[in-house]
Amino acid sequence: MKSIVVSILFSIISVLSLSAAQVRVDACGTTPATVADTVAVDRGAAEVDAACAEAGEEPKKKHRGFWRQLFHGNEDHTFDKKFDVSFIASPSYTREASFGIGGLASGLYRLDRADSLMQPSDVSIVGNVALSGLYVVGVNGNNYFKGNRSRLAYDITFANKPLDFWGIDYDACVDNPAIDYTRSRISIDVQYFYTVFDGFKVGARADFSHAKISSIEDESYLQGQKRSYTFTGLGVSLQYDTRDFIPNPQRGVYVMADVTVYPEFMSNYDKTPIRTTFVFDFYQKLWSGGVIATDIYGRFNGKDSPWALREELGGGYRMRGYYAGRYIDNSIVSCQAELRQRIYKRIGCTVWGGCGTVFPRFKEFEWKNMLPSYGLGLRWEFKHRVNIRVDYGFGKHTSGFIFNINEAF
Repeated sequence: MKSIVVSILFSIISVLSLSAAQVRVDACGTTPATVADTVAVDRGAAEVDAACAEAGEEPKKKHRGFWRQLFHGNEDHTFDKKFDVSFIASPSYTREASFGIGGLASGLYRLDRADSLMQPSDVSIVGNVALSGLYVVGVNGNNYFKGNRSRLAYDITFANKPLDFWGIDYDACVDNPAIDYTRSRISIDVQYFYTVFDGFKVGARADFSHAKISSIEDESYLQGQKRSYTFTGLGVSLQYDTRDFIPNPQRGVYVMADVTVYPEFMSNYDKTPIRTTFVFDFYQKLWSGGVIATDIYGRFNGKDSPWALREELGGGYRMRGYYAGRYIDNSIVSCQAELRQRIYKRIGCTVWGGCGTVFPRFKEFEWKNMLPSYGLGLRWEFKHRVNIRVDYGFGKHTSGFIFNINEAF
């Protein structure tokens, strides 16, 4: 209960600190674009007053600007600005990392601002440093090219995490007590998609990852595998995608099948692993401000895959509520349904339920190992249709808090 209270307090501080920063820019009642080319920059009261005077307007009272930004500051500026960016920094707390400082920035832009039918491109940068020794820096986004026929998606992460560890297969994770280990990872995943005809796309992927365990209490938990692996993968994918906005879809369907091969000569592993991924997502508006979202997910690796390529159940996107890596094995399946409801202006809430499990291979899949996941969350529209989400998830004998940007799926 104490961790829940602390997490909620930090979330409130995060939202209020962002709002206060934006108020300074918008205090004179003009749009941020009138005062400067960037948004959400705390320049100090004197500079705001000078900007207001130059615009020929009287500064508004701060409390009015605060509430205006908190509830109304989510307009789409991508048609009148080359790059619309906001940022936030605040204290943070998670079970995995303990106390720390986190920050994120989110930007929206259009390569063709005359094309009103093309959804805006997006980029997010996140970072976190914690007392436990954890540090994470990540960049991800989607770039839509002119003509709206092709998209470049990217996800880059540098991380060092002291974590609890139970083993590298489901049975070991059930039977073993938790030990401490520290894992570092560099991952670069880049995908390019081209629209063949309405909604149908073909894609190519390049995936690089380097994972290393720098310390571990009990080496036997690795079952004889090495501490460090490096992989480079090449893949192809087919998609049917009618989502209206990838970071926060409100309608549409997303179906994806992907096969990625990690050649032996491009890694330090003596085999050529193959990974297959399948996703089916559906989004439908129900009523004013209400959206139902569903997600079916599967990722399958060959038997005896190295730990660095195995699937981890839990974290901030699927099977929320479980400690990231609480269960690990070659393959994973999960499903979830989430009701998303806007409450007032920029404020919303969600409730979800689902299930999933990890397993070594199809013929060893057991329904009795399916684990539940359910929870509820709050949403604050950080930028136009870009949400900061505060979720609290529950699982089998566990629960966990998630603070992140963009919807889980």
